[in-house]
Formats: sequence, C-alpha cells, structure tokens
Amino acid sequence: MATAPHPSTHGDLTFRDATEADVDALVGLIESAYRGDDSRAGWTTEADILDGRRTDPEGVVEVIASPDSKLLAVEREGRIVACCQLEHRGDHVYFGMFAVSPALQGAGLGKAIMAEAERTARTTWGAREMHMTVISVREELIAWYERRGYRRTGKMSPFPYGDERFGIPQRDDLQFELLVKQIG
Repeated sequence: MATAPHPSTHGDLTFRDATEADVDALVGLIESAYRGDDSRAGWTTEADILDGRRTDPEGVVEVIASPDSKLLAVEREGRIVACCQLEHRGDHVYFGMFAVSPALQGAGLGKAIMAEAERTARTTWGAREMHMTVISVREELIAWYERRGYRRTGKMSPFPYGDERFGIPQRDDLQFELLVKQIG
C-alpha cells in the first residue's frame, strides 16, 4: 500500500492516506454524499436516479489495500469530511470515490480537494492526465468538473445494471461518460 510520508495540509484541511481504521467513517461519508435523504442536503446527491448503496466496506478496503491506488482522507479538526480515490493506470490516474460531507458542500472544499488530488497524482506517479467517469445524466456535476478544466470526451461505458454494488437504478438511460484533464 502506498503511504504518504507526511500528511499535507491546505488551510484548515489535512490530507492523508486512508487506513483500514477509517473504513466505517469513509463508507458513512460516501453514502451520505450520494444516497438517501441525508444526501439531499448537498448538491451531489444521486438519490433521484439511484437507490441502494453507493459503496460498502469491502470496496473501500479494496481501494485502500491496492498497491496502485490510494484513498485520500480529508480531515477538518480531526474528523473526516471528504475523500477521493486515486488509481494509477499506466499513463493516467483515475479519480473516483469523491465525496464531500453534504453539510460542507458549496463552500469551495471540492476545488481544494481536486487541486490536492491532481498534485498528488503528479508527484506520486508523474501523471500527466486525470481521468474520471461520471453518470452522463448528471449535467450539473459534469458542468462543475468542466469549470475545473475537465473535458467531456463523448466516450461512454455502460452502467452495470443488475449489479447492486453500484446502486439500484431508478431509470433506464444511465451510462458513464469519460472526462479527462491534462495535469502535467
């Protein structure tokens, strides 16, 4: 597992590699940001398009344990308030599992986390590009990423209908679009 020698800070935020001791807090954070009524307090909710779980402890442990991946835990005053996955995939880094506590969304935290994730991808793996996939019907979220320099590629991949690990779809037109940003 890759670990940072020292946590980095940004304002009142501390960034560090997540550990297995963080799993319950991370699952709770991710669920609260995307699913159920709690997610409606923020603007990243998927509650209108997906039911069920967004992740589970096994999925989070898998990311933490992978040698080509890290899960950044973002803390404020000793409490995890956000996270994101970075996975080295050859010539690029995949950005995923991005969650900010719904109560803190809209205050610039996401921008700071994206900047730190891109810096980490460059310094840890020498990455020149960051890739992510976003559910294509999430126009407001895609527009937010575009304002951060990501571009839509038009490359789509199917949503895993029937695999409840990714949620229970509430509509039949879900697919993922690849977004890419030059970071190096």
